Amino acid sequence: MKTRWMMAGWFVVMVCFSGIALGADEACITCHKKVSPKQVADWASGKHSREEVTCSTCHGEAHKKAEDANLAQLPDEHVCAECHEDQFEQFSKGKHNFGWTSMNALPITHLEPDELMEGGRGCGGCHNMGIKSEAQKKEQRDKGYRYQNNSCDECHTRHAFSVKEARDPAACRQCHMGYDHPQWEMWSSSKHGTRYAVKEKGKLADSAAAPTCQFCHMVDGNHENHTAWGFLGVRLPLPEDKQWAADRVTILKALGVLNPETGAPTPRLDVVKAADLARLTEEAWRHEREKMLKRCSQCHAETYARKQLAMGDAIMQKADRLMADAIETVAALYKDGLIKKPAHYTFAYPDFLMFMQTGGSYIDQVLFQMYMKHRMRAYQGIYHVNPDYAYWYGWAMMVKDLAQIKELAHTLRATSKTAETR
Repeated sequence: MKTRWMMAGWFVVMVCFSGIALGADEACITCHKKVSPKQVADWASGKHSREEVTCSTCHGEAHKKAEDANLAQLPDEHVCAECHEDQFEQFSKGKHNFGWTSMNALPITHLEPDELMEGGRGCGGCHNMGIKSEAQKKEQRDKGYRYQNNSCDECHTRHAFSVKEARDPAACRQCHMGYDHPQWEMWSSSKHGTRYAVKEKGKLADSAAAPTCQFCHMVDGNHENHTAWGFLGVRLPLPEDKQWAADRVTILKALGVLNPETGAPTPRLDVVKAADLARLTEEAWRHEREKMLKRCSQCHAETYARKQLAMGDAIMQKADRLMADAIETVAALYKDGLIKKPAHYTFAYPDFLMFMQTGGSYIDQVLFQMYMKHRMRAYQGIYHVNPDYAYWYGWAMMVKDLAQIKELAHTLRATSKTAETR
């Protein structure tokens, strides 16, 4: 195993300070015990301190005093890869690596407050994950966002970089929760999550099954994680069922992947491919489904597992029918000129990738909520074995959204007709 301190050719003398290595890094430790003592304590508690991976191993030796703190190197994933080559290679092929790419590919990103994006206190707080180019990192540094540099420390938080921490479901909760992807809430209140909580309290045997996020999605610590349906809940090829195929085409138009006028692919399809946002072949989808079935079969009979996952697929089809009906209702308002196309929209058609952007109509916002919040819950609730999320927070809310959209459309048409009469 390679380590940078070996490559650099310098030697660290170990002394007794809770396992802390002094020598070339003594000045760093002496200072940071006053400036950021908990960082020093975290490092001292971790494996890096015991393996003589010290401050300059990751941060270089240019930073000597408080006034030149900006000279401290902020390690990126490639620095981690010098020791953790397998994990880096897995991560580079996995879903998490495309977080940064997908965020910056969204048209809405560049219309939102920068502090919420590159500043890391909104979408960028989670979508920071992803290996950045030197140009992207420089752009962040130039804006003053210096610490959004590494993906590894999203789960193995610095400076302890604990494997145990990253294997705990709470590590996933930081991002996989909330409005559009409440996987934490679904899992933690499901049978799986309940058994994990009870087992943690010592009320189940160590051998008891208690599946975590990592057990299902990062098998044996593999960092190349994908799901069959992906985040957007769409895939190719189109299904054989004609109605479902038509409904999915309608959803792809609202995602801007297909031109709503011609049905032809748009440049956004290239973005979907580049960011690996969806499975685009039957083989790719089947590969992920079989991987999950193999994991489910650790606890359940394969026939049972197949039936449960097929139930999720069936809900996806029914949810797409509701979704397409709602999209077509709003699209007709655009076509008839009852909703004016916002300047930042490409087409006079609903655009889900514009989110809740100022300037869009209220009915568009209800439609977006139906897709990004309630549709997500309807199908993810099934796959995460959570009845309440699947029905009350998902399906039932989609039905309510559709009714509201129909009523709003009726009101807009009636108002317009009255105005014409006058």
